[in-house]
Amino acid sequence: MKKKIPNFKSESEERKFWSTADSTRYIDWQRAQRVALPNLRPSLKTISLRLPELMLEELKLLANKRDVPYQSLLKLFLAERIEEELRQRNGRERKSNSALGRTGRRSARR
Repeated sequence: MKKKIPNFKSESEERKFWSTADSTRYIDWQRAQRVALPNLRPSLKTISLRLPELMLEELKLLANKRDVPYQSLLKLFLAERIEEELRQRNGRERKSNSALGRTGRRSARR
């Protein structure tokens, strides 16, 4: 049984709570569904990134071939890699969870 999410007096109070709380105690992520918010613009943060000159030139060449700005291509590459890493991590977690299930031990969630 999941814990009840507390009522918060402010967004900052909620932010502070979720920065330390384990969300799996409150939310069943196995039943979560993705939601599309087409009119929501992502917040952007400007960063300074140091790259080797050769890497930057190669990135610009690749972007030119695709007829896109090099910064957009860099964001695409990063997004793809992040998604791949998360998929791999989730796959490893599922494998370890299924291995535990085969040992006959009961999960703490049951």
